[in-house]
Amino acid sequence: MAAEETLPLGVVLERRDSDHPWQDFSWRPVGVVPGAPALDPTDDWKLLRGGEGWKHYHCGTLTLSLFRKETEAYRLNLSQQPPSIFVVLREAEETDTIHDYVAFLVTASPYEAQDYLDSGEDIVEAVPMPPDVIAFVQGYVDEHHVDEPFHKRKRNRHDPEQESFARKPPVRARDG
Repeated sequence: MAAEETLPLGVVLERRDSDHPWQDFSWRPVGVVPGAPALDPTDDWKLLRGGEGWKHYHCGTLTLSLFRKETEAYRLNLSQQPPSIFVVLREAEETDTIHDYVAFLVTASPYEAQDYLDSGEDIVEAVPMPPDVIAFVQGYVDEHHVDEPFHKRKRNRHDPEQESFARKPPVRARDG
């Protein structure tokens, strides 16, 4: 495997009818499809299935990228039950887009997902990681992860005779 590996993931969004007085329905990511056909998030979405009060759409295909420096985050994610893919939705900036939100990012790193949550501008949801993606991420971690030993920092002892940070007072003290 290379230093960076990628995998296309189709993002599945659910539109559910809402009883909220100011909102007719709500959107939330519910899954990802490994190896989904290319679909630009700004194009018209593909209806996958639906029922009374809900519909699932393939809203775009994004690239999951794995990096060697983030293997610790991937290990943490894989240790959770179930492991997750984090989907970031962003409000559409273009006024001529069909939908209010677009799929912006998929990541296997909970740390990266937290960064997007902290901004407060995006919708970030965890969806279950499919078994094929678990195997892909686990293989990448097995090949690239290197444990870094913890080194406790040792402090230098204070020497009162050495006044490296002290300044002499501008006025002499009076002798008693």
